[in-house]
Amino acid sequence: MKLKNMSKAEIEAMSYTDITYMLLKENKKPMNTAELFKSICELLELTEEEYSEKIGDYYTSLTIDKRFHMLESAEWDLMEKHKVELQIDDDEEMETEEDSEDEEETEDEETEENIDSLDSLDDELDDVDDDTLDLSIVTEEELEEN
Repeated sequence: MKLKNMSKAEIEAMSYTDITYMLLKENKKPMNTAELFKSICELLELTEEEYSEKIGDYYTSLTIDKRFHMLESAEWDLMEKHKVELQIDDDEEMETEEDSEDEEETEDEETEENIDSLDSLDDELDDVDDDTLDLSIVTEEELEEN
């Protein structure tokens, strides 16, 4: 069913992203965020103030919804019209077993350094003056009472 054949009540029952999907499907061309949301506002008879208040959330919902793809022209289109290609850099070498072992050794060394650092911090904390042990947290209400 097309949007123009739907009642206002039917359109109001739909999410903005569902309306967007139908708009892009019917128009068969990409549209920018402002154009899309302006069309939705016209369909739902929203005011300029509501447009201004809601367009940010609308944009966020488009970025989260996997049905939509933002083009380099800053226009939205349906993801189903675009193939996502995995690009592999030919200059990258395949990781060898030796490279993997080197990475593991580096990670082990970093872990040991972190443990040594924590031990040193623990020693410093042990040296803290015992007077600080008597300190307590006071809320603003308790301060006002005094």
